Amino acid sequence: MNKRVEKLNRLKAHYRRSRESFDRWRASGYPHYAKPSHEPLPQDLADMRCEAITRAGIPCKRKDIYSNGRCKYHGGMSTGAKTPEGKARQLEGYRRWQERRRQVTITAQDMS
Repeated sequence: MNKRVEKLNRLKAHYRRSRESFDRWRASGYPHYAKPSHEPLPQDLADMRCEAITRAGIPCKRKDIYSNGRCKYHGGMSTGAKTPEGKARQLEGYRRWQERRRQVTITAQDMS
């Protein structure tokens, strides 16, 4: 296993432990006296970079990476629905949003 994959696995484990600690605290009702201690990021993981290949052809140098190992620009936001059912659901939601916008505009025009 290469070093980056090993570091990413350790980073994911760190985030998982932090999340579990917070979830336990939340389940107990957020008592201030039982606030979970902050586990610092291990020093060798602090300098990890995104390393996604940019349009310029060089690796991304951002250090603020998520648990998937990529920055906010290369992290893989949703690319939208892929199935026909999902696309239809998106279209229906968009149409509902458009109708709400029209109603707000009509209401605002009636008031003025």
